[in-house]
Amino acid sequence: MSDQATGPIRRRKLSEEVLDRLLALIQSQRLQPGDQLPPERELMSLYGVGRPAIREAMQQLASMGRITINHGERARVSEVTVGSMISQFDTTARFLLDDSDENIDHLKQARVFFETGMARLAAEKATPNDIETLRRLIDEMQASEHGEAFIERDMAFHHTIAAMTGNPIFAATARAMLHWLKDYYVGIVSFRGAEDVSIREHHDIVERLAANDPAGAERAMRDHLNRASDLYRQRAADASS
Repeated sequence: MSDQATGPIRRRKLSEEVLDRLLALIQSQRLQPGDQLPPERELMSLYGVGRPAIREAMQQLASMGRITINHGERARVSEVTVGSMISQFDTTARFLLDDSDENIDHLKQARVFFETGMARLAAEKATPNDIETLRRLIDEMQASEHGEAFIERDMAFHHTIAAMTGNPIFAATARAMLHWLKDYYVGIVSFRGAEDVSIREHHDIVERLAANDPAGAERAMRDHLNRASDLYRQRAADASS
């Protein structure tokens, strides 16, 4: 027999039982996004538990992104999207990046893996409107002198390519990674001459997308991201020497 069949029965906390009941209530669609949960006293009476079990279950639901708790109001059911799911990792991700340069390298590596694949898929689906949007963003990057404004347009460019895949998980993941890396990009794009190089590389990517050339778009994106990573390492080495 398996360990699951023969192992000891674990005694569950009351709050875990309440959590399961509330999740079932939400997942059965008896409560829709925006709806208020029943008052604490009603839940206490319904489930035969005390206030601590109700509040602990509520906090767990809030940490899962399933409800929103505002002081002085009853909790409301949240709308769960891919974006809201990934945003739950935001604080932890930033902590990990601040804690280790190795984690930054891992995230940049993951970004190359995701974005080159997304560029390939976007090239298969690119429409004239998509290409027009990307070219407009490049024009806005060129009109920006440097720093924050340039980075915002740069990020919007990459967000647009992610959205072109038609896959919301790709788009939300790419958006999150870009925002987690944003603080580390300021030193790169503010480097003299980096803006001009970046704009040329963005033009190369758009040309491959406009030609519906998946392999070319993947290659152009990889060259762009690898060049940025190399420049980041160069800048970091110069700063530490």
